[in-house]
This record gives sequence, structure tokens and C-alpha cells, in this order.
Amino acid sequence: MDGTQSFPEIVKLLIENGLQSTLILFFLTLIFGLILGMIIAKGRMSKLLIIQMPIRFFLLIMRGTPLILQLYGFYFGLYYIAGLSLDRMTAAVIGFSLNYAAYFAEIYRSGIQAIPKGQYEAAKVLGFNKTQTFFKIILPQVVKIITPSLGSECMTLVKDTSLAHVIGVMEIYVVATNQMARSRGMIYLVVAGIFYLIMNAIVSKVFSVIEKRMNYYR
Repeated sequence: MDGTQSFPEIVKLLIENGLQSTLILFFLTLIFGLILGMIIAKGRMSKLLIIQMPIRFFLLIMRGTPLILQLYGFYFGLYYIAGLSLDRMTAAVIGFSLNYAAYFAEIYRSGIQAIPKGQYEAAKVLGFNKTQTFFKIILPQVVKIITPSLGSECMTLVKDTSLAHVIGVMEIYVVATNQMARSRGMIYLVVAGIFYLIMNAIVSKVFSVIEKRMNYYR
């Protein structure tokens, strides 16, 4: 006997011990990443170099270095450099959020810059101020344009949550590999893979629905 549990037992084990951390990391990264991404995108498009250049440097660092190194930096680096000790999940959320904010920012920027200038001029003629123009006219069209790209990034995020294991976050991948090491049964990783597949199927469906509802903005 290799000590491998039955399929239902493995499913229950991963749900009780790893799924919560995976979902928390995913949703917090999505929330903070999308909000920060919009702020960074606006800064990236600023005409003021004092704002634009630091943003460009930030984007280069976040997109030009592996996420796994950034996680090490936020968890171990901050302690050695500043004596700041972060909780494992906190460090993971910060690392993931900043990394994905950089990618979301470029997606936002490409969407905003794809809107013809005539849209802004027409809004001005109709008496809309800048805030009304952005939220009522520009943003809905931007969402329509960037939905496929955001969907792809979110599916990548689901898979990337497994990288949090490098700083000891007990998510699905860690639980599966720990159990596999004890029992020498590959079934744990297979079930973990099924969990990731199901989560990505849900993400794909959600963005497909959003894309269909945004077909109004053609």
C-alpha cells in the first residue's frame, strides 16, 4: 500500500486545506491589480515626465523580472533590507497585485489609446465633462476592447497562484505535492490540475458572458 487516499478523500483534502488560500490570493490580486492597473495606466499616459518615467521604470521591473523572484523579494528582501516581516499571504498578495497591476496597466493603456479622438470631441460637443466622458463613453468601449486580454491574464493568474508555494503559502499545489511526497501517489497532482482546470473554465465562462454583453458597444 502506498497510502494514497480515494478520489473523494483527495478532493475533500484539497478543498479544506488549499482551495481557500488559492481563491483568496486570486480574488485579492484581481481586485487590487485591476484598481492599481488603472492608476498606473493613467500615470503611464501622463505628459509629465516626472510621473511617466518612474511608472515606466516600475513597469520594466515588474514585467521584466520573474514573479517568483518578486515574491522572494517581498517576503525575504524586505526583512533583510528594512527589517519588515510580512505574513506569507500578505507578501504573496502584495507581490501578485503589483506584478499583475503592471500587466493590467498596459492592457488598459492599449484599450484607451484605441479609442478614436473623435469620441472625445463628440462628447465635448454634447456637453460632457472629462469625468463623464471617461466613465459614460470611453470606459464601456475600453472594457469591450480589453475583455479578451483581461480574460487571458486572469486565466494565467489562476495558474500562477501555485507560485506562492515558494514563500510557504499553503495553496492547492503545496498540499498536493506534500501529500504526493508522503504517499508517492501522482493522483494528488492530477486532482490539483483538475481544480485549476475547473477554475479556469469558470473564469473563461465569466469573461465570455461579459464579452457578449458588451457587444452593444461595436
